[in-house]
Amino acid sequence: MNKYLDLSPEVAAAMAEGRPVVALESTIISHGMPYPQNVETALRVEQTIRDGGAVPATIAVIGGRLKAGLTSEEIEYLGRKGRGVAKASRRDLAVLVSRGADGATTVTTTMIIAAMAGIKVFATGGIGGVHRGAETTMDISADLEELARTPVMVICAGAKSILDLGLTLEYLETKGVPVIGYGTEELPAFYTRSSGFKVDYRINTPEELAAAFRAQQEMGLGGGMLVTNPIPEEYSMDPGRINAAIEQALADASKQGIKGKETTPFLLARIKDLTGGDSLASNIQLVLNNARLAARTAALL
Repeated sequence: MNKYLDLSPEVAAAMAEGRPVVALESTIISHGMPYPQNVETALRVEQTIRDGGAVPATIAVIGGRLKAGLTSEEIEYLGRKGRGVAKASRRDLAVLVSRGADGATTVTTTMIIAAMAGIKVFATGGIGGVHRGAETTMDISADLEELARTPVMVICAGAKSILDLGLTLEYLETKGVPVIGYGTEELPAFYTRSSGFKVDYRINTPEELAAAFRAQQEMGLGGGMLVTNPIPEEYSMDPGRINAAIEQALADASKQGIKGKETTPFLLARIKDLTGGDSLASNIQLVLNNARLAARTAALL
């Protein structure tokens, strides 16, 4: 066990007994949603994992310790502190740990800490990717590199639709990351069920997902697997409406000089305002949907 890593008693017992565990990120708590919806959603997602027969392991850095499994008080702390908590990617972990600081984990750092703990399945909302205009800005999420190197299955609702989805798929192909559509041949676009881009493979059952990931690991191919699970139909947003909000949010970000790791939190908050809160409701439902699939898959693994 890594000397910087703490497992909660619940997670430690599950791992020792070979019971299924699902990792959850904490950036969605501190940077992805406003308080108190962030805390309410985090606790609801954890309960959804439990209802599916697995143990939730929400991951964060607290007081310089890498945490796999948080108490409700720790989740409340992250939710209240919000963007006062550092958004921690791979480059940030060493300094945060050495300083005894706090950090909310992105997809990247959740994968890293999950792998340290031996957790194989991770449920999130959407991954980062290649940002629009990356041919000049070089703004490419570290999530894509982590998927290429860290052996964790990431279940999401696709790449966030604020990104260049075509280039994101090209980058993942170059890195050898299999992109699976759960019950679909088309890449979901976070708030909507389709994007116009095809995934590598369609898989229709959790049993098939578990078998594919097991084969990948047993062959020693390295890296992770990306499973894209479309938002439920009843919560999918109208493409014209959400795309108009995205374009407006991108224009606002450019005008205000928003760059780097502040870009995604700014855009998500702006889109929420532009859609009258409807995008937040969709975001919550797609995370719950991913948690249900992750619990079933982890149980089979």
